[in-house]
Amino acid sequence: MDSIEKRLETLEYYQSLLLKIVEPTKYPFYHLVMAKGLSKDEIEEVLKICEELSRLHEEQKAQGLVIYTDLLTRFAGQLNPKLELYETIHAIHRQNLYSSLMKDFVDLL
Repeated sequence: MDSIEKRLETLEYYQSLLLKIVEPTKYPFYHLVMAKGLSKDEIEEVLKICEELSRLHEEQKAQGLVIYTDLLTRFAGQLNPKLELYETIHAIHRQNLYSSLMKDFVDLL
């Protein structure tokens, strides 16, 4: 039986191959987080931040607010340091996740 290290090395190699065939234009956020080497917990943390900010965004929209700089600032401050703000927002937006929030973030950028 292969050692754990050998099996892990093989899995990492397979992941690198999969990353090459994943359609980055279809799943840009998933491609980005794999390319940057985020763990499952780190990815879930980004999505949790997006969920919370998306909820606040909808509340602010309902109150008639139209500028969301405060939400963008919070997102930037909580974003994993492995990710770049501009690249991440555009990847999430192109993948059509958190559409309304990310559209407003793109408009602010």
